[in-house]
Amino acid sequence: MSKGVITVTDAEFETEVLTTDLPVLVYFWASWCGPCRLMSPLINLAATKYSDRLKVVKMEIDPNPLTVKQYQVEGVPALRLIKDNALLASSEGVIGKDKLLSFLDEHLNSN
Repeated sequence: MSKGVITVTDAEFETEVLTTDLPVLVYFWASWCGPCRLMSPLINLAATKYSDRLKVVKMEIDPNPLTVKQYQVEGVPALRLIKDNALLASSEGVIGKDKLLSFLDEHLNSN
């Protein structure tokens, strides 16, 4: 299983996110977003820590307007947890390590 964060685009979203067996954490970010730079190491941590039961992908919002609109991303950084083509949970704005881990634990342990 991959232990890294995979970069995806609108064109790859269905294959990489919607048709995978694992829950997927989608990290929406932007190159101009300062808070996104704070979140990136935490997203990498989540990809490593939960590699056995979670796929982690990141999507830059500006070149991918279709998915951004579909998942109603209004600000970055933003997280969407998706499993079996359904949105399990979402978060917008910077969150710390403890909050990110409890966000994931809560939803991954209930499945």
